[in-house]
Amino acid sequence: MPTLREAPADAQIVSHQLMLRAGLIRQEAAGIYAWLPLGLKVLKKIEQVVREEMNRAGAVEILMPTLQLADLWRESGRYDDYGEEMLRIKDRHDRDLLYGPTAEEVVTDIFRGYVKSYKDLPKNLYNIQWKFRDERRPRFGVMRGREFLMKDAYSFDIDEAGARRSYNRMFLAYLNVYARLGLKAIPVKADPGPIGGDMSHEFMILADTGESQVFAHRDLVEMGAPGPNIDWFGDLEPEVSRRTSLYAASDEMHDEARFAAMPEEKRMTARGIEVGHIFYFGEKYSKPMKALVTGPDGKDTPVQMGSYGVGVSRLVGAIIEASHDDSGIIWPDSVAPFGAAVLNLRAGDAGCDEVCEEAYKSLTDAGLDPLYDHRADRPGAKFAATDLVGIPWQVVVGPKGVAEGVVELKRRATGERQTLPLAAALKVIAG
Repeated sequence: MPTLREAPADAQIVSHQLMLRAGLIRQEAAGIYAWLPLGLKVLKKIEQVVREEMNRAGAVEILMPTLQLADLWRESGRYDDYGEEMLRIKDRHDRDLLYGPTAEEVVTDIFRGYVKSYKDLPKNLYNIQWKFRDERRPRFGVMRGREFLMKDAYSFDIDEAGARRSYNRMFLAYLNVYARLGLKAIPVKADPGPIGGDMSHEFMILADTGESQVFAHRDLVEMGAPGPNIDWFGDLEPEVSRRTSLYAASDEMHDEARFAAMPEEKRMTARGIEVGHIFYFGEKYSKPMKALVTGPDGKDTPVQMGSYGVGVSRLVGAIIEASHDDSGIIWPDSVAPFGAAVLNLRAGDAGCDEVCEEAYKSLTDAGLDPLYDHRADRPGAKFAATDLVGIPWQVVVGPKGVAEGVVELKRRATGERQTLPLAAALKVIAG
């Protein structure tokens, strides 16, 4: 836990400042970070939530390479068009490679190598992998870095109706992801590009430091996630329509007339951070790359595709932007680096050591992955460090409490403190 008292002067936003101060990351180059122990724990927990919800919705995980053949991008027509954000590389045999900024070409190549019939559809393949985009001005820490961890999924269907079913599954799965991360995510209509239609949404979480202005119907903002117990391969259109029928847009797609037509008490505006994007693009890659399947009529046809992205490393920063105070980070329980901290205020005292070790063992046995702070440091420094890194519960053990048979229990999110016997405190933490 290499914590810092002050954030570096070039850290402009709260999440960047707190990630550096709390020792989650270390900058190695502009927009490129090493993930230190606490940061990596959070990153892995977010990754696992994303993975579980993708699996639940029927997607299948693969792992694609970070280095990609330029020839695949030439097939799709994107190699020369992508611009300077693409990091182009030559290997020792003078072959053109690139560090993947995204993976549509690679996944289309994988798909066309194995799937030949409509009977093998639908398919949804996803990948959690590092990407690289050579941003001209990387800034805001992991919110706009050059190297980032991304979950990108790709659906394959025989027709547009099937593509919509795949899209609806991802739309609802995304809402479950964000809910499990302690976030309120609003699906807003996004620019569908040249393909048109209504199947393009960005997911925005509300935060004062958000990069976009969000305009939404209050009922949509307050609507909960669908939860895991839905029929993922049934008709999800009513569940999706219940949300998409309510107005929501960022400033790029905002329709002031539609927004003004809503009842005044239902209009809500706030700043938002984009944390995901889902998008139907039809035959954009399957047609030039000849990803064809034989349809029910015996004819070969390009598959209909969609892509679904979540910025996993970006979410670490986004959660902090949405959940912090003057003392530091306030992690949701689901992604906190540790479930609880045991603070020994007098390390070396036999009574304090015994109670702390009992607390640590009990919390470990309960699967709460505790942190035991037995450093020879001032109590104030221990409290400040634990608040800074955002551990949800603090079990504070001092000689006075040990003599009275109690510990102090603090809830990081609310600041609420209770004085309880150790067994009772452990029961509160376990829920």
